[in-house]
Amino acid sequence: MLAKKRILLIISSSVAAFKATDIARQLIKKGASVKVILTKNATEFVSPLTLAALTGEAAITELFDLTREQEIGHIELSRDADLVVVAPCTANLMAKMAHGIADDLASTTLLATDKHVLVAPAMNVRMWLHPATQRNLAQLKADGIHFVGPDVGMMACNEEGPGRLAEPESIIEAIDALLDARIDDSKKPLSGKHVLITAGPTHEPIDPVRYIANRSSGKQGYALAAAARAAGAEVTLVSGPVSLDPPAGVTCIRVETAQQMHDAVSDHLPSDVAIMAAAVADWKVANQGAEKIKKKPDGSLPELHFSENPDIARFVGTHPSQRPNLVVGFAAETQNLETNAGAKLKKKGVDWIIANDVSPETGIMGGDRNSVKIVRADGIETWPDMEKGEVAQRLIERIAQALDGMMKV
Repeated sequence: MLAKKRILLIISSSVAAFKATDIARQLIKKGASVKVILTKNATEFVSPLTLAALTGEAAITELFDLTREQEIGHIELSRDADLVVVAPCTANLMAKMAHGIADDLASTTLLATDKHVLVAPAMNVRMWLHPATQRNLAQLKADGIHFVGPDVGMMACNEEGPGRLAEPESIIEAIDALLDARIDDSKKPLSGKHVLITAGPTHEPIDPVRYIANRSSGKQGYALAAAARAAGAEVTLVSGPVSLDPPAGVTCIRVETAQQMHDAVSDHLPSDVAIMAAAVADWKVANQGAEKIKKKPDGSLPELHFSENPDIARFVGTHPSQRPNLVVGFAAETQNLETNAGAKLKKKGVDWIIANDVSPETGIMGGDRNSVKIVRADGIETWPDMEKGEVAQRLIERIAQALDGMMKV
């Protein structure tokens, strides 16, 4: 897909700018041509000469380069590309983009472009989580800007959390996905729709070292995210702790606890569809220890007291003002599958329940295959055992039909 594609790579002043050289190298290795714009401060982290040597093109840093303005011009530069990629993108550049500020070459080019833009944020965790940055993120998404990352991890400032630049391989995958022109997004069944998906387990702390969890792998939720994106949707994936990489082109919000997942889901409403595939812990430890709980000399066991976690599916299914058009819940059961799923359908206010038997002998929890029943108010539909990717594809097809009024919700 990348062969003969023209990529405009904008590098802003994050310490992660050194990774942009690897992004450029991988793009060129796959047959793309790369032009580079560096912000003035980005040149403190990576040399224009290095990027020129990698790409065979002069790395551009100044807006008022009169010779280049005559030959190319920032308007032409912004349009002479198949895709504009901003990696890394600082909080400052995100703010400029969100508010239409054009005071240097990078921001002027972004304001002038008529092509898809992919942004890979990189910044301190506090900057990423700051309300201003989150407002700018929401505005940019509403404007049609695509995002990859940020990842969660240790950063140069020795703080850990969301804000780390996505790995170059993930950025290349996202670029490839956006350049996939085999089917125009406008012709895809979920084009223009926002699909919100939860996936994976939650971890409920007992103390700073221990936690309560379940065996969910997140595979079904991640497969649903990939299928929804392939169907043209804008996808927000709220993921508990899993070892999976987010699908290309999907915005992934990583959380740990049920309360964090609830808050992330709330922050990313409204949506057209909500698929609550996560295996959320029903309870949390109310008296979790501030320090590691030690064994008692007399051998007595610690007393753990539990309180109920928020019911995220019910929160979405009964939301008074931002309820999605279609809400799909999941029911992982080990007994009385249809009865329990039917009860959840009513209690949570959802439109469908995807019910599966996760008894240990089925191998479904954490495995690669699934056998589901779709429980609706008008009946139950049983699907045969199949790979989770196929379950996801069929379910997304069914959701697209429902939104189009082709089947009864």
